[in-house]
Amino acid sequence: MAVNTSGFGAYDIRGIYPESINQELAYRVGRVFPELFSAKKVAVGHDIRLTGPTICDALTRGLTEAGCDVYDIGQCGTEMIYFATGFKELDGGIMVTASHNPKEYNGMKFVRKNVIPIAPKTGLLDIKAAVEVEDRDWSFRKATGTIYRLDIFHDYIKRLLSYIDVKNLKPLKVVINTGNGSAGPVINELEKFLPFDIIKIYNNTNGFFPNGVPNPLLQDSRAVTANAVIENGADCGIAFDGDFDRCFLFDEKGGFIEGCYLIGFLAEAFLKKNPGEKIIYEPRAYLSTLEIVERLGGKAIICRSGHSYMKDVLRRENAIYGGEMASHHYFRDFYYCDSGMIPWLLVLELLSQTDKTLSQIMADRIAQFPVSGEINTKVSGVEKVQELMAKIEGLYGKSGVVDKTDGVSVNFENWRFNLRGSQTEPYIRLNVESRGDRQLMETKRDELLAIIRS
Repeated sequence: MAVNTSGFGAYDIRGIYPESINQELAYRVGRVFPELFSAKKVAVGHDIRLTGPTICDALTRGLTEAGCDVYDIGQCGTEMIYFATGFKELDGGIMVTASHNPKEYNGMKFVRKNVIPIAPKTGLLDIKAAVEVEDRDWSFRKATGTIYRLDIFHDYIKRLLSYIDVKNLKPLKVVINTGNGSAGPVINELEKFLPFDIIKIYNNTNGFFPNGVPNPLLQDSRAVTANAVIENGADCGIAFDGDFDRCFLFDEKGGFIEGCYLIGFLAEAFLKKNPGEKIIYEPRAYLSTLEIVERLGGKAIICRSGHSYMKDVLRRENAIYGGEMASHHYFRDFYYCDSGMIPWLLVLELLSQTDKTLSQIMADRIAQFPVSGEINTKVSGVEKVQELMAKIEGLYGKSGVVDKTDGVSVNFENWRFNLRGSQTEPYIRLNVESRGDRQLMETKRDELLAIIRS
């Protein structure tokens, strides 16, 4: 039976079930994974999607028939696979998830030994090539591995709580919207140890997604959390995507906190406790982060966005933390991996240390470093993206400092911008920021958009 490998992407496998993600593909992935990555023990889990257990069963059958032992942690979030792989010193981990995609989607994310991500250049394309081989005898069983039920839940909760000093937390009122995704059970357990008054929204896990796709970047999803914060008089709000590898924060007025500011908050949380440590940041919008890192005596290191790049640089530099605007946050003591649970705990610890509200803290940062937020423009094709980037670099690069860590950034004394193309779609993405001058930021934003959209 031929398999459809169109779901192989930049960081994982993802597609609609059963057209591009199905049992046959999962089985073949299981059969080839041990051979490709010298894996004898692999953690497997799935999120709340209805097809998750079926795909996991096929994946497990492939792994065991290749002679690999499977450590099944059941329904979980992606970071729990990372934790299980590192905590139990396994040879790899496979998470069955499609994150924030609609309910008809599913997919797989991979790590190898030492919780190193598997991306196109580090093995994902090898998996794709191996599962496409049709003249292989897929019915041949080399050996039979053993399936173990692995419970890492309480050790995982203990690791999360190790990031904060619980006894110094204030009894804050917090709205948490898990979107009927996998985060609900984790929130229920953390609640037992925290002094917060937690108002839960859509907290029961439900793969039918009765309240919409768990994607807090969608305006409708944001409105639910923002309104609940205001209605309950909460100190802040938190929303998760389906596999909770990302969290999104709202202030007490329901205002959405841009990812670039959250990176600075988390850098501050670490540098107050660990002065002199390294912080990894990405090029889209970073002036606020740099000011915090320099003021607190840290060392800031730039990195291309994307989880495989961030994790690689974090590991190579042994940095304590790294963050992306897209709300992926990476932690040295979490096996150099991203977590959606650690960030909100750290932010609420910071909030407990001040008499300011979150909106007041945000107002200070926004006034000092106003940002445009990421503005996406659809163009006629991927080639047009490259053409526009070259044109704008030519126009602005002569008077500014050009950096090509990720796309094209041009830096001036009082403002800067970053222009990137989507890896898979004909979109060009613009971020503009300034030092304390909103009008300058808006003028340059409109100026650049006029060129892009002409």
